[in-house]
Amino acid sequence: MVKTVEPMTAGSISKRLIFFALPLLLGNLFQQMYNTVDSLIVGNFLGSSALAAVSSSGSLINMLIGFLSGIATGAGVIVSRYFGANDAKDVHRAVHTMVAFGLVAGVGMGAVGVLLSPQILVWMGTPESVFAESVAYLQIYFLGSLGFVMYNILVGVLQAVGDSRHPLYYLMASSVINLVLDVLFITAFGAGVGGAALATVISQIFSAVLCFIQLMRTRDCYRIQISKIRFDFKMLRQIIRIGLPSGVQNSIIAFANVIVQSNINAFGEMAMAGYGAYSKIEGFAFLPINSFTLAMTTFVGQNLGAGQKERTRKGARFGILATVLLAELTGVAVFLLAPQLIAAFDSSPEVIRFGVEKARTAALFYCLLAYSHAVASVLRGAGKAVVPMLVMMSFWCVVRVAFLSISIPMTHSIQMVYAVYPLTWSLSSLVFFFYYRRANWMAQTDSN
Repeated sequence: MVKTVEPMTAGSISKRLIFFALPLLLGNLFQQMYNTVDSLIVGNFLGSSALAAVSSSGSLINMLIGFLSGIATGAGVIVSRYFGANDAKDVHRAVHTMVAFGLVAGVGMGAVGVLLSPQILVWMGTPESVFAESVAYLQIYFLGSLGFVMYNILVGVLQAVGDSRHPLYYLMASSVINLVLDVLFITAFGAGVGGAALATVISQIFSAVLCFIQLMRTRDCYRIQISKIRFDFKMLRQIIRIGLPSGVQNSIIAFANVIVQSNINAFGEMAMAGYGAYSKIEGFAFLPINSFTLAMTTFVGQNLGAGQKERTRKGARFGILATVLLAELTGVAVFLLAPQLIAAFDSSPEVIRFGVEKARTAALFYCLLAYSHAVASVLRGAGKAVVPMLVMMSFWCVVRVAFLSISIPMTHSIQMVYAVYPLTWSLSSLVFFFYYRRANWMAQTDSN
């Protein structure tokens, strides 16, 4: 097998993880810019009501795409295992099955999203003043969901084999397109929040096409051949066995966040706008966490596939430590700079107040959020996706929703909504700590 991408099974562990994570960090930065640029331009040119409409849509979008992104993560584990084991035939089968799944799932997601968006927004208690704009944003976004789904599937392939550079280049290009189209559609054409959604859709399709071209042109075993795109049902079962728990976890947690958003909605437009502005900031703060966790999943998958358990253990230890430290440094910065950061989205004093209160409740606990995600990523790379699914569903969904269901009617305080996140991060971190120390998480699974 000819390899144009160097695997992560040899060389300095720290350098391999850092140099793989850095392009991921930059790529995730540009990915986050999609929705952030929308919010910045919408908030400054269209006002607080429009920003509230875009913000209220985010939780629903994350719920539906979280499931498919989790499947893609699981599929990437399968590819990284076979790639690390130099099994070219199974890499080929896994890649083409992933692409077939992405095509079907993208079309299905678009249809479901367009049809159900209005009803789900009603269930979320979206205020009538922003309802029409929220529906418009969501439906246009979901019309282009095939581009988003395929981009995540194709990037999952590239990252699984250790290529984090090409996704970065494509995101840089598409982010510039998104920015230009946002300004053009909103300020020149007066397209409103629908224009912001359309700009995002076009830029996502562009990045997906670039990834597809790259995978068609490579000489390696993961090259895509259009005539070979089909379901290999044996491989599909493996992908679903590893990916389904991650997908369920993502979608259930996102569903819990929809419940959180519905509680925020009850406090009015200013609270929605302030909370939405903070959510964009937290998205940036999460980038170091996400970058290292993706790198760790690939590292663990490839090295276990190559049978290098001691190297896997050392890499996991380094990755967890680096993730936690980066997250806490970021949290301190968010805590201190919260007023200025929130004001960049909306200068209304009430919006700033809501956003700053949320930031200063959660930011210093980013280390716990990072620890939970880091351990979960190691377990997924080892093929143990069910464990993080159960832990995160229990605390980030069941406990989170139960806490709000009890505390909000009793206190009628938005502070309860703010506090539920560090509370559930703490509980999940505690469980992960004891499981990680006691369990034989590197034991081979039936994913091979």
